[in-house]
Amino acid sequence: MIDGRDQVEEKGWWDQDVGMIGRPGPGMLPPMMESKLHNPEHTLFTVSVTPPDIKPPVPTNAPETSSSPPPPSSPSQSSTSSSPPATAPSFTPPTPDEVRQAVPHPNAYYCRKHNGWVLLVCKSSNLLPPFVPSFRKSSPHQQLPDSSRRTRTKNCISDQPYGQTNKTHHFHEYPCSIDATSLVPPYRSRSWEREENAKHARRKIEVGAAYFDNDMVQHAVEGDRKSQEETSIVIDAKEAEESTLLLDLYVCCQCSLYVAVSGVIPGVIPARYIEYLTMDKYQKPHPGGNGATSVMAAWETIITVVENLLWKGNTKPLRIGGKAFVRKLGWHSGIKMIFESLGFSYKEAQGDEPIGTLVPPSIDKTTSSGSFNRERLLRAWVEMSSYTEEFRRRYADELKDYQPHTLWVKTDSARETYQRELGAHIDQIPRSGLPDFFERAPVKVKEMWEKLGLSSTAYNTDLFHFAYFAQCRCDPRNTKDYFTAVVEVDYRHKLKAGEIDNETMIVEERSRGRFTDEDLQQAASLLGFGEANDLKLELDDSVEDNFVLQAWKDKIRRSWTALDGAMQRNQYVDALRIIAQSRGSRELIVALENEQRNGMTPEKAYSTLEVPVGVDEEMLITIFNMRIEEQPSQSDKMRDALRVIAEVTESDRLRKFLETGMDPGDIAARTKPDWPRGLNQLGNTCYLNSLLQYFYTIKDLRDAIAPLALSDDKLVFEERVDEDDLKKHRVGGRAITRSEVVRSRKFVSHLAELFRQLENSNSPAVTPSLDLAKLALVTSKDEEEDETDRGGTETSNSTDATLVDESAGGLRESPQPQRAKSESPPLSRSPSSVLGKRTRGVDKKGEGEDQATIDGASAEAPDIDMDGFVLVSKPPSPTSAGLENKPSGSDTPMTIDGDGSGDVEMQVEENVETPKAPPLPPRPKTQGSSEMMFGKQHDVAECMDNCMFQIETALLNLGAPLEVADSDKTSVVKRLFYGKMRQRLTLLEESKNHKASTHEREDHIAHLPVNVSDEQFDLYDGLSGYFDDVVDFNGAKARMEVSLIDLPPILQIQLQRVQFNRETMQAYKSHSYVKFGETIYMDRFMDDAPAEKRATAKVIQEELTQNRDRVRQLTQSKYETIDNTWTFLSKQTAMTFEEVDETFLDDLKGEKERVEQELETCRRRAGELKTQLEEVWQDQHRVEYELTAVFVHRGASPTFGHYFIYQRWLPNDPDSWFKYNDSDVSMVTKDEVLADTTGSTANPYLLVYARKDSQVIQTVQRVVPDPDIMQI
Repeated sequence: MIDGRDQVEEKGWWDQDVGMIGRPGPGMLPPMMESKLHNPEHTLFTVSVTPPDIKPPVPTNAPETSSSPPPPSSPSQSSTSSSPPATAPSFTPPTPDEVRQAVPHPNAYYCRKHNGWVLLVCKSSNLLPPFVPSFRKSSPHQQLPDSSRRTRTKNCISDQPYGQTNKTHHFHEYPCSIDATSLVPPYRSRSWEREENAKHARRKIEVGAAYFDNDMVQHAVEGDRKSQEETSIVIDAKEAEESTLLLDLYVCCQCSLYVAVSGVIPGVIPARYIEYLTMDKYQKPHPGGNGATSVMAAWETIITVVENLLWKGNTKPLRIGGKAFVRKLGWHSGIKMIFESLGFSYKEAQGDEPIGTLVPPSIDKTTSSGSFNRERLLRAWVEMSSYTEEFRRRYADELKDYQPHTLWVKTDSARETYQRELGAHIDQIPRSGLPDFFERAPVKVKEMWEKLGLSSTAYNTDLFHFAYFAQCRCDPRNTKDYFTAVVEVDYRHKLKAGEIDNETMIVEERSRGRFTDEDLQQAASLLGFGEANDLKLELDDSVEDNFVLQAWKDKIRRSWTALDGAMQRNQYVDALRIIAQSRGSRELIVALENEQRNGMTPEKAYSTLEVPVGVDEEMLITIFNMRIEEQPSQSDKMRDALRVIAEVTESDRLRKFLETGMDPGDIAARTKPDWPRGLNQLGNTCYLNSLLQYFYTIKDLRDAIAPLALSDDKLVFEERVDEDDLKKHRVGGRAITRSEVVRSRKFVSHLAELFRQLENSNSPAVTPSLDLAKLALVTSKDEEEDETDRGGTETSNSTDATLVDESAGGLRESPQPQRAKSESPPLSRSPSSVLGKRTRGVDKKGEGEDQATIDGASAEAPDIDMDGFVLVSKPPSPTSAGLENKPSGSDTPMTIDGDGSGDVEMQVEENVETPKAPPLPPRPKTQGSSEMMFGKQHDVAECMDNCMFQIETALLNLGAPLEVADSDKTSVVKRLFYGKMRQRLTLLEESKNHKASTHEREDHIAHLPVNVSDEQFDLYDGLSGYFDDVVDFNGAKARMEVSLIDLPPILQIQLQRVQFNRETMQAYKSHSYVKFGETIYMDRFMDDAPAEKRATAKVIQEELTQNRDRVRQLTQSKYETIDNTWTFLSKQTAMTFEEVDETFLDDLKGEKERVEQELETCRRRAGELKTQLEEVWQDQHRVEYELTAVFVHRGASPTFGHYFIYQRWLPNDPDSWFKYNDSDVSMVTKDEVLADTTGSTANPYLLVYARKDSQVIQTVQRVVPDPDIMQI
């Protein structure tokens, strides 16, 4: 609720041509104004004084006049002596008027902390007090609120004639603007105050005169401006001496209320002396008393001295050595300063006196000095009495047995009184308070809060909105600053508290063009400003508007060729508007409007030439020539339109036509020099192409391979390999052979040559060599088998591969387990396949057991030592009795056929055991057999294994000592791809076959598997199933727990999409979406993860798994047919079923509803548990990885499809992604890479993450030729 807003002013807040009449500038709400009036921690008191009932003594003998005063007596003696005290010759006690005037003003409030007074006047009036000339000079442009608006409403809180249009007051400050003498009644300082001010002024002049000679001072006083410093000193001193008290004025812009307030008017005794005496007496109480009674006795003694002087005329000097004086006050510099402030003078001891006396001042009102002292003592008496009264109230418990001195002053807190007048009372503005974090917030946040005119003592959403809109109404020029404050405060509040939501208001304001300081910085960065951006120039006032406009136009032109060009152009338009308004530049705004209205864009270009988007270039040129002939006056506009289309389509043909005027015909499409090159297929090798492109982006791998691209084949391939060296080295857990070393070096040499072409070729795509493809796709074991099939013999020494254990050492309770035998290359990867790897043989002792391949798990039952174990992938995959799901290999032919589109079809033949059947004769080799053009081929995972094996083998330093050559640090493959994990197997039930219940070991790991679920798990869900699972261990259930000891720079995560249907006994590909993001934090899976968090997460994960398993059971079992069955039976009329009656249908419907309800409950609970689980790990961001590559398989079947890869442009442009689709390389958006693939057959199957800031990925490595050389 707010009135007085002007839409023209608010819309044109940035425009200097829009007048802001009657806009007084920034304001504040009552709670903040209250805190500015006086220190909110100090209480102000109203003071009411009653003339004391103290009778002056009647002297029995008139005192003789003497030049020396009589012997002094203590205050207690003077009040108890039988002889009357000495009185002044013309003693007159203060009158009631004098007592009442001791309070400075009817609107003066006493502050105990300052021992001073504050004038505070609240008044409703259309007429404001006159401003002093000095304020008009210092603030000539500060406007007063619109008087007509103020006149309409008397008070925003109690009297709004047109309804509650304003939430509360909105005050504007005018500091030191009015003279206290203009108040009604006027405030005038007393003579003693004026004298004190004069002393201070003279002291200031003397300080200034000490630096300047008389002539300089005289010139400054006369107005000579040669030296501003001299002028300031002298004029300030003169004004301080001559002027009276200046007050701050606060005016509500919405009603007639105004508030005048002074600073602290000092009391007679400086506050530091009062505080010193109080602390001294409280900390050092006199014997028989406590701190509070000692303080009371001291102040009551001083008050008694003053009362005896004023009302009894006791002018006898005070003996500071008297017992009562010493016991109640003592004597030190602090006491001396207090009495001197009261006008007493210290007289040194004379004669036999051991100590001096304090001589009272004259209070004879017939003299100027006496009147001066009389007024000062009365003010001091009121102040000391007020202080003592308040002390007595605060320490009432400690003073309950104390007999106090009679005080004639009463004090009451004035806080509620003036709060109500200001509109800041709790009944008027409820105190909901701010969260504690605001009190501890950075200075910037507090400044933003105060910028809105708000106080931390009162807060609610309505008040927040009112404060913002009131500031924009009264100070439109600074709208940006106020909106920045709103957004900053709202963000901090939601971040810490969460219960206040200003999002709707912020969205509405942004729709009106509001922006923040951060938006301005982003806008400048978007147009290329900043040291780290294209222009290498900071945007400041020295940058001309025309330069900004040209930078914007350049960005617009670049956006024409971007995939998300339309979105970019909208961003650039908004960026220029923000910069223009922040600079108050009408020139930029007009240019922006003209460009939007008349500037050529791709849409306008097609419209201008009247052609559809995507028109053929030859047709476009023809139509362009026709338009020029028809409208020659529009030739420039037509050429501009064609130029834009040429840039948008990157058409060299159109560019050449515009340059020469001649149609050059078809021109081969250019590939951007700094873009990656594609790879041509050699026959259904799309998955190999994806893998080779991936390897090329890994900088260290590329650099390690590059030197091996040698022209001397003998040096590379026929280098003598010592048998002893071979025995010392192993790769992937087994020894290697000479033939494998030679073979691997050939592969790496061809790979290095391909990398050289990818770096230097100007063609859009390069073609891998046939030898490279064969070496990558066919393993050494396959070659040996092919030789055997052709009648060759095996070479026992050169081809045999001996398995050895290469697991990292670790604490175990059982001997090292027996590993399953493998061929070359070793299956060192934890899961065995991306889309389902097939092992070469079947373990005979596993016949009749569950051996089908699911999620990449081997169909072969692993050999397990009685006390050992191997990692079993989840879930197990049964086969029917007598059915053996044979994998590919020497016993299982695999056919790979290609279609015209480059898709790959992989067919696995399954053989049913027939004990009496004779062996099959060898098959004749034909085109399209399993060997195809390269012999046997394998899936992507096996291809990756083979390539990694050969790279590591080729890079072995065979001549180096074993401890050096075999170090993980010297192997670029191990260093980049291999981490270390700890496996812990715990039996869940007793087993007589096992001596120990827990087994533990450490091992290397190259990538992590993630099972794909229909319930749309995210990446963390899938990984959690791998790191904590229940497996079968030699016939017993065991919990397999895995933790990561060390992670490599490159983290490969495979999504195991091959699932097994137990009913059809067939493998199928799951197309379920697995949510993943640009960043993953692996802290929760590390071995050193906080134990408490790990335990909490484990409990939550177990319940989450139970709910998800139940959902899977309900959706993938016979329950899923209930709905269809009920629908069919309840609606069909063609057939009659005797057993189907109303009762049956009701029961079926009830079962359907029960299942649906249980599904809803389980899914809701699973969502809650997932949220709880993420909250456990939300502060664990130490092990951070960023997404770098996504391998995609497109196809409905796991045995058929097409492969391509997305790769992030690192480190140059992390927000851009390349799509490598064989020979075609294109730029795509991040949204496409991270898109929800539900319902699509193109699904990610391998995700690659790189450790944050590891700099291991360099996506584009190109040698861009010089354009001049290219032309030659």
